[in-house]
Amino acid sequence: MTIARTLFDDGHRQYAAALDRFIAVEVAPHYERYEEQGCVDRELWLRAAAAGFLCSSLPEEYGGAGADKLYSVVLFEQLARNAVQNLLGWGLHSEIVAPYLLHYGSEAIRQQYLPPMASGELVGAIAMTEPGAGSDLQGLRTTALRDGAHYVLSGAKTFITNGSLCDLVVVVAKTDPAAAGKGISLLLVDMRWPGCSRGRRLKKIGMRAQDTGELFFDDVRVPLDHLLGDENGGFAHLMNELPWERLQIAITAVAQAEAAIEWTSRYCRERQAFGQPIMQFQNTRFTLAEALTEVQVARVFVDRCIELFVRGELDATAASMAKYWCTDLQCKVLDACLQLHGGNGCMLDYPIARAWTDARAARIYGGSNEIMKELIARQLP
Repeated sequence: MTIARTLFDDGHRQYAAALDRFIAVEVAPHYERYEEQGCVDRELWLRAAAAGFLCSSLPEEYGGAGADKLYSVVLFEQLARNAVQNLLGWGLHSEIVAPYLLHYGSEAIRQQYLPPMASGELVGAIAMTEPGAGSDLQGLRTTALRDGAHYVLSGAKTFITNGSLCDLVVVVAKTDPAAAGKGISLLLVDMRWPGCSRGRRLKKIGMRAQDTGELFFDDVRVPLDHLLGDENGGFAHLMNELPWERLQIAITAVAQAEAAIEWTSRYCRERQAFGQPIMQFQNTRFTLAEALTEVQVARVFVDRCIELFVRGELDATAASMAKYWCTDLQCKVLDACLQLHGGNGCMLDYPIARAWTDARAARIYGGSNEIMKELIARQLP
């Protein structure tokens, strides 16, 4: 027996069903090609937007549906349950990049860029990680120095989700290089501007259909009005938004672990070994019982975090706990479920194989789990 969820109403459930249909019709038939090319087709962004799956929580005045954040939770969960979390480039666009513009951009910035983001005409990205600085934001080397009415932006970024397709990028840069650990600002950059260029589309061990690339900025002149928030206040702005980003990762992790148990239970009832279904072996039942119990514990915690977030009460420590614990558990459960599939677990025809490879990066992006533990430890009594 599992604890019933009370977060969602009929509207959310209808949205989930519509997304499942969209994935079955628009995504699944082309998924192998998306993985081979390293990104989805640009046209898919437009179709997703027309179906209501981009920027749904944006206010209507900026092109969104004005929906509550639970619709975004549904998006993350259903992508994971369909083993296409590769498409979380949509989530980053809608629930990480767009909120930076909404919360920290001027009204002119919001009016100019948010409606085409909601329609899928413009694709957003955030450029934080650098070749020499991942989770260590204090090690950033990209600079943006004032020159009259502009910042002059120079630097390199890597592991950028939506990197080869993006039109707009929130770039994290040092506007005061002399300030140790501070002096960071957020700049909104149009990739059509002179000095902006793209590097490789990166090949990864998992999430191969997710567009991940390198971006380069060579003396790019960024108008001062494209500063998001306060100059040298970027670190504080990032800290304000990161709890939601980390909760998104936890939401995806738990939903995919739940899906993995469902896939594996069905498989073990159908697959025969030594004259009986695999489910008849005690090891199988105990493995799945342990996974089901631990994932249920994670589900209760994550749903509580979602409730707190919706009320504006989720703190950074709880979000860090959710991100670290749930992604560790996700990998543990997926590995156990893959093992129960035997050799078929290594075949990409089975969703468990794709989920297993896709999940590994979740313990790294959004801040590595080691960093999460460091953040949690700071709150020890």
